[in-house]
Order: sequence, then C-alpha cells, then structure tokens
Amino acid sequence: MAYNHGREDRKWRIWKEAEEKVLRECGVNETVIEQIRTDDRADFNSNRRFYRWASDFGEYLEEMESGEKQAEIRTVTDLLDEIENETLYLALVTVDRRTLQIVLLKMQGYSTKEIASLVHLTAGAVYARVAHLRKKLRKIL
Repeated sequence: MAYNHGREDRKWRIWKEAEEKVLRECGVNETVIEQIRTDDRADFNSNRRFYRWASDFGEYLEEMESGEKQAEIRTVTDLLDEIENETLYLALVTVDRRTLQIVLLKMQGYSTKEIASLVHLTAGAVYARVAHLRKKLRKIL
C-alpha cells in the first residue's frame, strides 16, 4: 500500500495538538513549545521522505517481479544454462549427467527416495553422489 501523506499529516497534527495542550497545562514557555514543534515537524518530514521512497521502491520491485518471468528449469541443460558463476559452471560441467539430474530433482522438491526410484539407484547411492558433489564444490568454491 502506498504512503498516504495526507492521512499521516492529519495523525501528526492531532498528536501534536494533544502534546502541546499537555505542555501548556504544565506551564511550558510558548517559545519552547514552538521549538519542539519545529523539530518534530522536521523529523516528520524526514520520515515522510523515507516512507515515500520505501513505498515507491517497493512498488518498483513488485513491478519488476511481475514483469520478469522466471525461466523454468526442466532439464540438466536448462540447469547449466542458468548458472552465471563461471567457476560453478566449470565444476558442474565435469560432473556426470546422472548426478546433475539428481541435483535438478532435488531443486524441484523430490525426496531422496523418490529420486532414487526415478534415476534407478538406491537411496544410499543418491546420498553418496550428493555428498561427493558437495565435497567437490566445497574445494572449488
């Protein structure tokens, strides 16, 4: 929701009038009350600029997200094409296709048991391949 300057200004004025009423009842000098009002207004304006910027920036990000269609990664080739880190890419290119297929299925949310049946391996073999890949990537990255 966008920042509503008018609503926030009204809330500030109501708060300020109540505060000044209490200050006057306590016998505070009018020049001091005026100085407090000036300082509080400067704070309000500073905050207003920030909230307006944050609101505009949030709307910009939402537009970027809705306008930018994420590429679906369905194959190992798609996975490799989406990697921007050259070191990671070079490391994954040397890995066998079945291990990359396991990584892809993991990214898609499959459990290890489901992956094992899909790639015709045991669950232990899937765990081992993932562990070897992690070890390799830790050394490289």
